[in-house]
Formats: sequence, structure tokens, C-alpha cells
Amino acid sequence: MTTASPSVVVLGSLHYDIMVHGPARPRKGETVTGSNWHPKCGGKGGNQAVSAAKTGVPSHMIGAVADDDFGRALTDNLARRNVDHRFVKTVAGIGSGMSVAIFDGEGDYGAVIVSGSNLMLGQPDVDAAREVFTAGGVLVLQNEVPDHANVAAARAMKGVGGQVVLNAAPARPLSDDLAKLVDVVVVNAIEAEQLAQVPVGSLAGALKAATRLAERFSVVVVTAGGEGVACATREGEAFSIEAVKVELVSTHGAGDEFTGVLAAELARGCGIRSALDSANRAAAVLVSTPQQRDGRQM
Repeated sequence: MTTASPSVVVLGSLHYDIMVHGPARPRKGETVTGSNWHPKCGGKGGNQAVSAAKTGVPSHMIGAVADDDFGRALTDNLARRNVDHRFVKTVAGIGSGMSVAIFDGEGDYGAVIVSGSNLMLGQPDVDAAREVFTAGGVLVLQNEVPDHANVAAARAMKGVGGQVVLNAAPARPLSDDLAKLVDVVVVNAIEAEQLAQVPVGSLAGALKAATRLAERFSVVVVTAGGEGVACATREGEAFSIEAVKVELVSTHGAGDEFTGVLAAELARGCGIRSALDSANRAAAVLVSTPQQRDGRQM
């Protein structure tokens, strides 16, 4: 695949997901009888790269897998989804990243991730992928890989005049080195509450949290699930977009779909409001559509 502008570069996680379905998520010490399970290729980084590629914008993945069945499935999935995976390295001595997600009868879920090979990313991987960092590009980062890897990639993209989007999930303290390189921060309601110390129980609460976080970042986007999305900028602009009303099938992957499409629209040169509108609609389609499975139902 040749590099062209606009493009999206994702440095981030690749996880082989085990999706378990049951009537409810178990409480501490409880065993719940599930109905079925199936595998799915994911990780926030992988999901966001695939979502960007679906829009037709060239999508490049920088990541790490192990020489195991999970790793081969993850790279095969990227190839099938038209994501450039030349810079996904194979590491020894550690397993590929994986997760277990447990869905309840309402389509909501909780998950446990094991990072594995994702923790092996760093400056050498950014250096090896220099050709995909372009002036018209948008870099997407998450918090499922080491902070120093994110900083290295952000410096590379800013160095050529591109934009940096950070999906600050899962929530963790952000280093000053990374924060000063980020153009757009995307967080969900829980992450916004943790970072801004503002309750986010409504779209108004999301806007308040975004406004507070905009004191530190140029553009802040807070997704509030079925309520919609709020945005605030350091220059004082603040607005919200209501969610598209759909019948919920599953919330899994909605945030990644949102972030991937947002990045693709920014790479096309769209303004933040237009890009958010497209991302909001794409997430609505995802949560209301039965998801394609990467393996047979068990």
C-alpha cells in the first residue's frame, strides 16, 4: 500500500477478543450461565484503524503481536479490512494481547484485557514507520500501549505538521509530554469524570466536563453514550450533538468506531463539528447493527 494524503495512522493496541454472552454480568463470587461465545479481532488501536479504513481514507497500523494463533488472526483481519499492517511487528517471549468481554441481556458489557505484546511498542517502531507520517495525516493514539510509545509517535506526527487525536482510554494520568502534543482528546463519560472530576450523567454534564478539560487541551470531545456527544475548545467554543435514536443491539466498539471515523473526517480536512456529526452517526449505525463475527458462534 502506498502512503497518500489524507491518511490516518494508528499506533495502538491489538487484542484478540473472546465475547461471552449471558443474562447478566457476574457479581463478585458469582457464576453466571452464558448462552454463547465467539472470537473477535479487536483492541482499541485495531478497531480504530479498521473504522478509519471503512470510510475510504488510507489507514496504517503500527502495533505488535506475538508469533501465535491470536497474532496471526489479528494481522489477517487487518489485511482483510484494508488496513496497511506492514508496521505491525511480531515479538518473541510474550503472548499477543487479548481480552474477555462479558455482555448482559441489555447489550452492555464489561471487559478484562491482557496487554501482552502491546507493551513492547516504543521509539524503534515509530522510526520504522516514518514513511506513513505525513503533513496531511492524523495520528490516533489510545492508553492501551506505553505512554513513551505514544509520545514518540505524537512527536513524529507533529514534526511533519499532522494532527494528533488521543482516545484517552482506559483512563490514566497523562504525561505533560504527551498532553502538549495532542490536538484532540476523546473520552467517554466515565473517563471524563475521572480526568475532569465532573459528574457526567447527562449531555449538559458532558459539556461541562469538556469545557473544564479544554483548559488543558486544544479540543476536547466527551461521548455520553445514548445522550450524544459534547465538544469544547481552548478558544471558548462549546457545543453538543444529540445521539441518533436507534434500537440498541450492542455498545461494544462504539467508541472505537466513533474515534476512527472522527480521525478519518479530520484527515479529509473537515472541521470538528462536521467530523463529530459523521462520527456520531457512524457510532449509531454500529450499535444498532448485529456485528459481524470473526469466527463461528460457540
